Amino acid sequence: MSIQQAGHEPDGGRLRTVAVVGLGYIGLPTAAMFAASGKQVVGIDISQRAVDAVNAGKPHIEEGDLDALVERCVASGHLRATTEPVPADAFVIAVPTPVGAAPGHQPDVSYVEAAGRSIAPVLKRGDLIILESTSPVGTTERLSRLLAEARPDLRFPHQAGAQPDIHLAYCPERIIPGNMLRELVENDRIIGGMTADCTALATGLYQAFVRGQCLAADAKTAEMVKLTENAFRDVNIAFANELSMVCGDAGVDAWEVIALANRHPRVNILRPGPGVGGHCIAVDPWFIVAQAPERARLMRTAREVNDAKPHYVLDQARALLDADPEATLVCLGLSYKPDVDDFRESPSLEIACMLTDEYPGRILCSDPYAEALDGAVVAAHSLQIRPHSEAIAAASIVLVLVGHTAFRVHPRPDGKQLLDAAGFWV
Repeated sequence: MSIQQAGHEPDGGRLRTVAVVGLGYIGLPTAAMFAASGKQVVGIDISQRAVDAVNAGKPHIEEGDLDALVERCVASGHLRATTEPVPADAFVIAVPTPVGAAPGHQPDVSYVEAAGRSIAPVLKRGDLIILESTSPVGTTERLSRLLAEARPDLRFPHQAGAQPDIHLAYCPERIIPGNMLRELVENDRIIGGMTADCTALATGLYQAFVRGQCLAADAKTAEMVKLTENAFRDVNIAFANELSMVCGDAGVDAWEVIALANRHPRVNILRPGPGVGGHCIAVDPWFIVAQAPERARLMRTAREVNDAKPHYVLDQARALLDADPEATLVCLGLSYKPDVDDFRESPSLEIACMLTDEYPGRILCSDPYAEALDGAVVAAHSLQIRPHSEAIAAASIVLVLVGHTAFRVHPRPDGKQLLDAAGFWV
């Protein structure tokens, strides 16, 4: 992976210091990449644990080569972390944007607003603010207005047009856990400035390490692009998940149906699973639905289909457990996708927790990344976490929820009932 060498500054040298607000799965890799390109980077997070870990040169999340990159950047003096905002030339906001509970599923941009308020006191003329958090259309302008209220001494793009004191842009991340560092460098980026100068300045900043194209847009278009990408994926996954349930009810092997249908030159059905998790695909389509409830009917239905799939898997597991009151079941995989330590919105974790609650003492769980699980969740549901070989040996029912590579060392279990929701041993 090639990283931009220090000394070459596409932004003309204006943006020497970068503050990244939010050191999570997006913010920390982004901060490290800017630091590796020669920028002076300060990571800002409300979590003292995250700040302490970064300052010790040890990331608090699991992500490929991130350990070595953070250690190198901290050792070189290009990366440090703090809980309090500090002055910088550019600010990158990468904080969560969750949605509320059903039935409304309303977007929650309070973290973005809090981040804006936190940096407002340290802003100075010429600064650039980039919002990376996935957001409803119009959030960048909303942030501009919030900052203008906090800093009436400065002019912002919605007020000053082409000549603001502070530049704002929206630049959505489009990377995947497990391959973040490479995709940060190689993937194209959408740069949505509130003005042409905002776009140009943000483009120059990202070109410090991005090798993909930096594609110009306005802020609202960039916001919609991010939501569109994940809504598209959600709809396609929903087709696969819905098909798997239809096939299951009909007594047909869904995996065989999909494999044969995909031999058609214009058909490419995705692989079904136990549901959809993570902080993007399981969340972002609701942003569109919330803003256009009468128009986004397909996207709403896709979300409802994918939210229903864990309950379908639960019903299958319940049937096997109820048929044999002495049976023990192991849930293989708890993260939201294979080979990551990310349990956000994980349907597999939801299934494991519900089964454990309903069948106490009869459910075992295994995940190679279980150390990253929230201890409060484990305690609240009394999850019994075991190494996968031990758990499979002890169980009479094997429920495969996530196809972690680590499970490949174990052959398809014989003499046990197998419920493979991930198509792992198909």
